[in-house]
Amino acid sequence: MEVTTLVELYDERPLENVLGVEMFRPRQVIYVCPEAAPKSAKKQLAAYFAHRGIRAELDFRYVDTFDTEAVLALFREILLEAPDAVIDITGGTDDVLFAAGLACSEAKIPVVTYSRTRNSFFSIQHAPDAHGVPCNISFSVEDCFLMAGGSMRRGRVDNSILSRYMEDFDPFFAVFLKHRTRWDKIVSYIQRISAAREDGTYSLSAQGAYTVKGEHGAALSAPEEALRDLEKIRMISCLEIRPEESVSFTFRDPQVRAWLRDVGSVLELYVYKACVDSGLFDDVRSSAVVDWNGDETDHAVSNELDVMCTRGITPVFISCKTCLIRTEALNELAVLRDRFGGEIARAAIVTAEPAGASARNRAAELNIRVIDLNDLEDGLLGQDVQSLMNAR
Repeated sequence: MEVTTLVELYDERPLENVLGVEMFRPRQVIYVCPEAAPKSAKKQLAAYFAHRGIRAELDFRYVDTFDTEAVLALFREILLEAPDAVIDITGGTDDVLFAAGLACSEAKIPVVTYSRTRNSFFSIQHAPDAHGVPCNISFSVEDCFLMAGGSMRRGRVDNSILSRYMEDFDPFFAVFLKHRTRWDKIVSYIQRISAAREDGTYSLSAQGAYTVKGEHGAALSAPEEALRDLEKIRMISCLEIRPEESVSFTFRDPQVRAWLRDVGSVLELYVYKACVDSGLFDDVRSSAVVDWNGDETDHAVSNELDVMCTRGITPVFISCKTCLIRTEALNELAVLRDRFGGEIARAAIVTAEPAGASARNRAAELNIRVIDLNDLEDGLLGQDVQSLMNAR
């Protein structure tokens, strides 16, 4: 359906503000906004549409949405200016929808809406060409951040190189599972004997005493079996262990060094690979860092998603924990999902520990899927990802 002017009902949920524009590519978009809507919305949406290659003139009209007569008067004014306008009622609050209904009954103009359950647009009135049109749009992770007024920063992982290491992630995770209960101590030992120099540079060679000081001065002995297992999967080489004396080895490369010095990387990489291997997603990112306001200043609010994926217009937010699930982690994940994904988004938390009843109950309240140690040990992660996407 060819649309010259599209009238959108501004919504706090990002998707509702952009989906109709993505589908119909109008020349002009008029947003009917509550007075409390952020004044930065126009700038943010303009940046988003520019990123997506959509050239549309954006016009924001603010009104007291609790004053039905004022809203109705605004709709009448808009329809006088653009009598060929199409109204998309996918978003908006109940009071604005009521006024829009009154205006549409007067003007008999085309009205469309989007159905999440059918992933299609439908004609509410006088828009037969839009009835049952499937939504075949695909978003990237960055798109999801941008439409909500944020931006994507560079995270801890260079996603462009991960394809080179895909064969390593399953063996790496198997080593982790074998030594899971001591993994934090194993990583701490590796950190101690591979510290960076004072100028920030470092060597791929690691060497140090067989026993070093850990946190709070506790002694850490060399994790001999774990180091040998890491050598078997070629993450380290030239391993020499002199019991009670010294240890030395060489990291395969700088990226492997970073992963072996970070407790959570192994689980994140395993989950990342499972999402890629599923073939379900258009975009998969490890360590996706979102800047809430998109300004990327030193004082900006930012959060990191361990793994984030998109399938079509549906974003999936995944948090990975090598420790027990805490309420704070669930709450943070729910906030990020709601802010940058809205009602259509999915969320899951993956833990390398058994999930307790209290954590499961809180996750259920927040509509977050829990994938725990039992699932990981049984090799069910791929099935869990599949079921997450099939859930309504």
